[in-house]
Amino acid sequence: YDIRTKHAVMSYEGHESDINSVAFLPDGYAFGTGSDDSSCRIFDMRANQQLNQFTDEKVVCGITSVALSSSGKILFAGYEDYQVFAWDTVSEGSDPLTTLSHHDNRVSCLGVQEKGQALCTGSWDTFLRVWA
Repeated sequence: YDIRTKHAVMSYEGHESDINSVAFLPDGYAFGTGSDDSSCRIFDMRANQQLNQFTDEKVVCGITSVALSSSGKILFAGYEDYQVFAWDTVSEGSDPLTTLSHHDNRVSCLGVQEKGQALCTGSWDTFLRVWA
């Protein structure tokens, strides 16, 4: 955003439905997104393009939240089907590294501890779960 002209300085395309969450990688030059189109994507602001896309053909629900590991190598995504997937941001088209499935309702928020030692997930089931 350019405060002088009051216009966006960059725009990105790729998602086919609402984008629900955005999180910057630690280097500040790229960001991850999660959408109702069931995909996560990584966009690079220096290259002004999408770098990677993460989907699982068995998942047809939306992504409510995303968070990145302190290294930027893992993108965590919270889904409406009560799961959290961990995606390797470097491997294109890979399967999730792991799936966390202990909530009883949609995952609504994610947070990674500053040093990367824990992930906290929040859900509509009223529980916060810490994964360390």
